[in-house]
Amino acid sequence: MNDIIIVGTGFSGSILARKIAEECGRQVTVVEKRDHIGGNMYDEYDQYGILVQKYGPHFLNTNKYFIIEFLEQYGELFPHDTHLLSFIDGGYVQLPFNFRTVQQLVGPKKSESLLAKLREAFYGRDRVPILELVDHEDPEISEYGNLLFEKAYRTYTSKQWGLQPEQIDKYVLDRVPMAMSFDARYLSKDFQYLPKEGFTALIRAMLDHPNIDVRCGMDALEHIAFDEQQRRITYDDRQVEMLIFTGNIDELFGLKYGRLPYRSLDIRYTYEDKKSILPEEIISYPQAVGYTRSTEYKKITYGLDQDIPVSMIATEYPLEYDPDDEKANIPYYPVLTEDSQKLYARYVAEAEKYGNIVLCGRLAEFKYYNMDVCIEHALEKFKEIKGRIERA
Repeated sequence: MNDIIIVGTGFSGSILARKIAEECGRQVTVVEKRDHIGGNMYDEYDQYGILVQKYGPHFLNTNKYFIIEFLEQYGELFPHDTHLLSFIDGGYVQLPFNFRTVQQLVGPKKSESLLAKLREAFYGRDRVPILELVDHEDPEISEYGNLLFEKAYRTYTSKQWGLQPEQIDKYVLDRVPMAMSFDARYLSKDFQYLPKEGFTALIRAMLDHPNIDVRCGMDALEHIAFDEQQRRITYDDRQVEMLIFTGNIDELFGLKYGRLPYRSLDIRYTYEDKKSILPEEIISYPQAVGYTRSTEYKKITYGLDQDIPVSMIATEYPLEYDPDDEKANIPYYPVLTEDSQKLYARYVAEAEKYGNIVLCGRLAEFKYYNMDVCIEHALEKFKEIKGRIERA
């Protein structure tokens, strides 16, 4: 057993494992509870050659090309601009909500004055958070903002998070702002890619290093013990030099202060004997009962013959995370509220008592990181870790 333990094989854990193994020359043990690597990035080919992302769709969007260059060390990427539609009032509208959406929701004639006002009010801005429209002093802009908020944001948020928008951290609502143009790309990032062979293949290459020992199908929490008196951590009774943790921080400490809220997904798959099922690769359903979006993975599988007479959609039904529930036992998203962030702060204080616990990633740091931010953050976190190792 090595003295540096990493829990989790998603991007955070895998990036840190590779950097420590390669640049610090240290042996690292990476422990993964599931029987596969990749965490929620895991994907696999089905019997038709469709590459299915088993825990929901992920796309790489960034303004920082060094993130692309970093990932290209481990797998070939291909350019892919992400496109979505939203199904509202019985028809498909553009998502991200943009000037085309304005015309679709209020009609071309009424949109003329509204578009002129939006251009003037937000001149020089590419994307604008929906709440800025809602709170705008111009009544026509505010009216449209409220229309969009009630038809899409409120309904989608209440399903996705199990809460009303007023209860959620504003950052979550700001993640998908309105485009101040006819730009149809989901996010206005300069560099948008997907790995040709999928995220799992990329992470597998990342973990392929003689200094990295990967152990899947093992619950690290059953092997980790804390000595509160000595402020020591052991793994199978051997003292740990550094514990890098990417899972639920509340579970690391045995729910000592209570359970943090996370959301899970029940993803249901439907195959049809059709070349195409949806008009776009992802459809958002803010007004539907129980589910939020569907993804047709055939449309984003690199090199797949799109004329094969079968396709599949994966539809997401959000649930409250429950480790004992068969459908809801995988945590996906931290639920960011004022109370949950106060509770999280107590767990961070607990971790800091030991001096050798590094928290990294969406679950451990209780933040709703996008993929590019998650990757960049892990690379930054490595600099801190490298300094600790060199000073030891």
